Amino acid sequence: MSIWYRKRKLIIIIVSIIIFVLSLTIFLLTKIDFSKEEDKVEEISSIEKIDKKEEPKLFKVDIKGEVKNPGIYSLNEGSRVIDVIESAHGLTNNADTSVINLSKKIEDEMVIIIYSKSEVSDFKKTKEVEKQVQDKCIQKDTNALKNDACIENNKSNETNKENKVNINTASLDELMTLNGIGETRAKDIIKYREKTKFEKIEDIKNVQGIGESLFAKIKENITV
Repeated sequence: MSIWYRKRKLIIIIVSIIIFVLSLTIFLLTKIDFSKEEDKVEEISSIEKIDKKEEPKLFKVDIKGEVKNPGIYSLNEGSRVIDVIESAHGLTNNADTSVINLSKKIEDEMVIIIYSKSEVSDFKKTKEVEKQVQDKCIQKDTNALKNDACIENNKSNETNKENKVNINTASLDELMTLNGIGETRAKDIIKYREKTKFEKIEDIKNVQGIGESLFAKIKENITV
């Protein structure tokens, strides 16, 4: 075998190796670029999905009376009366929310009136204390401004029952919307029902600190 033949064979092998290495390099670079392109496409797709998410629906609510900054506020759908009060920088020292359902969900164009202590006191001049208060709150007089935040309204008894606070399932905040029920008493109610379910609303008098006078204030607004 001649020297020239050996050299030629070696050159062919070297060239083949170089071509293989170049081909492999080009393939790997192409694959890396393609992966990057896929990542970019996925990233753009994710951004588009985020952009396409529906923005929360905004409700405009008019709050009047005993709040620090009465006015019209825009809140997300699902917000509650208490959220509107917080947007209005809270209650004044003269506010009385005993006839207001603080946990009620807001609606667009809703009107909320926070009464003063003297106004609520004026409501309570008859023997039918709770009924008188609620009737005044919902303003049955057609000449008066309607208050959409009242605990009760003119719907059926079944609907009224739904609006009542279920003492077996209500949260701490919901229990605290009841007239005369503060955080401590609400916690006592929850602690009691964890051991014994309320079978009737009168059973709430078994909770320490809830007597006949307090029961009289809340009985029309609770259910089991």
